[in-house]
Amino acid sequence: MTTPPSKAGTKGVPRAARERQVLDVATEEFGRRGYEATTVAAVATRVGVTKPLLHHYFGSKQDLYLACLNPVGDRLLHAVRTAMTGPASAAQPTSVTGTASAVQPTALRVLHALFTALDGQREAWFVLYDTTLPPDSDAARRAAYYRRAIDDLAATGTADLLRTTGSSDPLDADALAYAWRGLCTALVRWWVSHPDESPEAMAQRCARLFTAGRTLLTEASE
Repeated sequence: MTTPPSKAGTKGVPRAARERQVLDVATEEFGRRGYEATTVAAVATRVGVTKPLLHHYFGSKQDLYLACLNPVGDRLLHAVRTAMTGPASAAQPTSVTGTASAVQPTALRVLHALFTALDGQREAWFVLYDTTLPPDSDAARRAAYYRRAIDDLAATGTADLLRTTGSSDPLDADALAYAWRGLCTALVRWWVSHPDESPEAMAQRCARLFTAGRTLLTEASE
């Protein structure tokens, strides 16, 4: 028995391509508007398909969110883990290396890895860090899983950094990890509003900002 060819989606678009379009648009909608304000109807309209077809492909709104979240979470988690465990020269633009020697190079590698992982889909960061997810839902639990995994890596990195300064206070490490998450979110938010900035340009900018921050702190302590 021969296998029938894959059915095309609406307007002759193969289903796989149409699903990719839906996920791209839905990721942008969830990232920009948040889960609560995003509607399946709005996603369907932007893609140019019917709402019933979208439900047929992905199920409920929560199912659609999870279909967007899982690849985003996997990609970001892999990017952070690789940047933290890789050699010092990995995932870091060569034009930043000279400046990076004056700041914490791991932090710059992680930021560059995050920017690279988000390139072309910058709003995806806010799919993961969505504050409007329904409490105790599968969506909230899955997002929390990825956030905890990334936070655990950040906690390891900040604790290691503090140890180099002689601090072993766990509350210092916790506060620094909290501040790091806020910094990443703020940088991505700024990046979204500056679409011409490449991942490498962002990493270079961060290196300059880190160096300037260190200079300010040094002057303040004198």
